[in-house]
Amino acid sequence: QVQLRESGGGSVQAGGSLRLSCAMSPYTWRRRCMGWIRQVPGQAREGVAVIGADGSTDYADFAKGRFTISNDNTQNTLSLQMNSLKAGDTAMYYCAAHGGYACGLDPSDFDYWGQGTQVTVSS
Repeated sequence: QVQLRESGGGSVQAGGSLRLSCAMSPYTWRRRCMGWIRQVPGQAREGVAVIGADGSTDYADFAKGRFTISNDNTQNTLSLQMNSLKAGDTAMYYCAAHGGYACGLDPSDFDYWGQGTQVTVSS
């Protein structure tokens, strides 16, 4: 069964940190590429960070140096540590996965999605 369930969103002041987590079913955990995608209402979804089956990672330019994606194979959990948050990071954050070999930031590549968790950063 496909299941992705995000947690950890909330409200924080600019400069603060949040850690998002995504619990996945074993079926979803076996996908080759997992990542975080965000969306602001009225705007297109944008890739934030991805991690491949080999542990390789990629980040959007706005995330480099501030966000860290990781996975815990013992818990089937994907995480996103977000530091030095800015008001522009305010968005709904989605956990997503797909089985393709190429693991990039294009949201259209992802087949499986969670319901999302809201992140609000106040300046």
